Amino acid sequence: MAKEPRTENGEDGTGRASTRDIAAAWERERPGTPSDSIGIVTPIWQLAKLFGDDRRRVLASAGVDSATLDLLSVLRRSGPPYTLSTRELGRRSLVTAGAISQRVARAEREGLVTRQPGTGRPRTVQIALTAAGHDLVEVTVDQVLLRETELIGGLTPDERNRLTELLHLLLTDVQQRIGDDRITQVGGEE
Repeated sequence: MAKEPRTENGEDGTGRASTRDIAAAWERERPGTPSDSIGIVTPIWQLAKLFGDDRRRVLASAGVDSATLDLLSVLRRSGPPYTLSTRELGRRSLVTAGAISQRVARAEREGLVTRQPGTGRPRTVQIALTAAGHDLVEVTVDQVLLRETELIGGLTPDERNRLTELLHLLLTDVQQRIGDDRITQVGGEE
């Protein structure tokens, strides 16, 4: 993995102190205060911001918002016939029933999905991807994933694999420690 670029004054080349410098300053000013998380958590927050901003730019140029892409992607990944119940969409999207309802209504107005009565349980609604929705998700997912592949291009395949495993371990452990396995928007309200 690339080393953090440093200038003579200890900054990271952007005019900001590096995470190492921030941790060292806390160790100097508050001996005994744990600061080893700074080198992990701070870059994760910074990366989440950079990746999120970049994804929003890519989606804006494609004419789709992240919530709609999430809905369409969940349907597309479900395989033919690209149809799921609203309950299953909520479970797979990790958002509330109200959020699914809003996403479906917006996508339906745009001709990207259709609603159909479900079978079995009363009030079950099935959401199906339309041809237009399928086309949009195909193009957009390619744009997003190609861009994200470019952004992680500074890592070797081995580094990517190691980082993937480490991030999975960290995420699983933090979810267990917090007692919450829901993933919502970065820094957003529930």
